[in-house]
Amino acid sequence: MRRNTYYSSKRNNNGRLIVSVIVGIVVILIIAGIIQGISDSKPTVLNASNGGSTSVSSSGISTVPWDYRIEEAKVGDLVGADMTILPNNQLLPNDDNYATGDKVWVLSYMSAEMTAHADGQNEVKLSAWTPIKTFRSAEAAKEDLAGLKVEVKTEVDLVGVYKTEYQGKYRQFALLSLPTGHTIKQPIAEDRYNSMKDKKQVQVILEEVHDFGDYDLAMSKFRGWAD
Repeated sequence: MRRNTYYSSKRNNNGRLIVSVIVGIVVILIIAGIIQGISDSKPTVLNASNGGSTSVSSSGISTVPWDYRIEEAKVGDLVGADMTILPNNQLLPNDDNYATGDKVWVLSYMSAEMTAHADGQNEVKLSAWTPIKTFRSAEAAKEDLAGLKVEVKTEVDLVGVYKTEYQGKYRQFALLSLPTGHTIKQPIAEDRYNSMKDKKQVQVILEEVHDFGDYDLAMSKFRGWAD
């Protein structure tokens, strides 16, 4: 009798042990699932909800410096450590202790959003002019501008030339690949068309427009033929 009681007790203990192991495994799986769910909900660098911006987005849109200009203006109201620039009341830091009515030369900046399409065409969206710096003389402003817009003579890849005809009139074009990676089209005369037909590279004049906050970020713009 005692022997049967012993084996019965042993079987009960084994059963409770198996149930405990099964419950433990289930609990571990549930906890792992919760942790995985939390991990999946955390933002990553691929999430659109992340803050911040880059020069080139995942959608193929790149933001590049486009142009600068210098304009003569006057100081308007003084607002704390800032000042307004007339006539558009744009606000800038009053870093050089200007007074109301002082004449200044304003350096303004324009950027561009460029979208490269599959057909090789570029869509360009220009920003509004934004004033970024003031100077007491036109000479000082031009000296600063000279470092931001640089004209260079260089060799670029010639994608090709082609000719179109409409109502008996012919037009010739050249496709150039610029150092910044985008392709442009330029009308050309027939003699240039003939001289470029078999070329792979051509000499051009480019204007490099550098970003005032990140000088290494630049936009190359065609400004003419070097020959």
